[in-house]
Amino acid sequence: MEYYNKVIESVGVRYTRGNNYKVERPITVTDYLEPENTVILLHQGTLKFGDEQELVNEGEILFIPAGRACKVSFGQATKRNEMSNNSFLENKKKHLQSVSFKDIKSIEEDCITLVTFEAKVFDVVNFFNSLGIPPFIIRFNDRLASIIEDVVKESEQNTPGKERVIKIHTELLVVELVRHILKNRLFVEEMSTNSTYFKDPRLIDMFNYIKKNIGGDLSNKILAKVANVSEDYVGQYFKMLTGINPQDYIEYQRMEAAVELLRTTKKSIRDIGKEVGYKDTAYFCRRFKMMYGLPAGKMRRRESLINVQ
Repeated sequence: MEYYNKVIESVGVRYTRGNNYKVERPITVTDYLEPENTVILLHQGTLKFGDEQELVNEGEILFIPAGRACKVSFGQATKRNEMSNNSFLENKKKHLQSVSFKDIKSIEEDCITLVTFEAKVFDVVNFFNSLGIPPFIIRFNDRLASIIEDVVKESEQNTPGKERVIKIHTELLVVELVRHILKNRLFVEEMSTNSTYFKDPRLIDMFNYIKKNIGGDLSNKILAKVANVSEDYVGQYFKMLTGINPQDYIEYQRMEAAVELLRTTKKSIRDIGKEVGYKDTAYFCRRFKMMYGLPAGKMRRRESLINVQ
């Protein structure tokens, strides 16, 4: 159990979107695909998934891991109502119409709540996808259904602290998903086979060191000492387990830290660059623009406008 606690602590969670929909026109999406993890709570009507078109009962939840294509039917769709995911995205509004929670009880049509979110181990590995878990139905879990509803209810509000509350609810959502999988002993073989890299304490030590020393020396020489491997091998070792070069990962983390400081402080661009590990302000600004497509100053102004709205 201690192992799973460490895994959960290492997973970074980010809410991406959530909404309630009524099904205007039944549709079967033959290769439904989201870049993020997706939970679909069925309030009423018909929801099916997979090649066998397994039925989701009202009050149950369909979970689709990030990047996993899956056949999904919204409403009582027939063979004539099938289309690809690309066609569905182009015509989504014809099939699914957004509704608020206060309107759900009065709707007679099929009705769902859909939430998508990221869950990445130290912002690198898509957690559920990496475990090889297929789409599945979550049955008899009122707590998880309630959390999904709370996420979207909060997203419909325009009150102080909205983003923080959504973040808390989304983190709870991920914890409850993992608990549900463990409690019901689902996908035991997949998890034991595909989660071995989480068990390497040297990798976790490196992630923690990078997080705590984001503005300091994070050269391969330092990382090698942290992981107790040779300097020549540490880059290969890191990439073998995560799929990314350690210095690329470090730069991503530094830029994400810079964005957070731009959003939450009035520190100068120069001071922010130094705080996240860049002694040369001009170099920091060039790398920032290359990564995000706009200068740090414009990013700050954009974030300020978003927060006001």
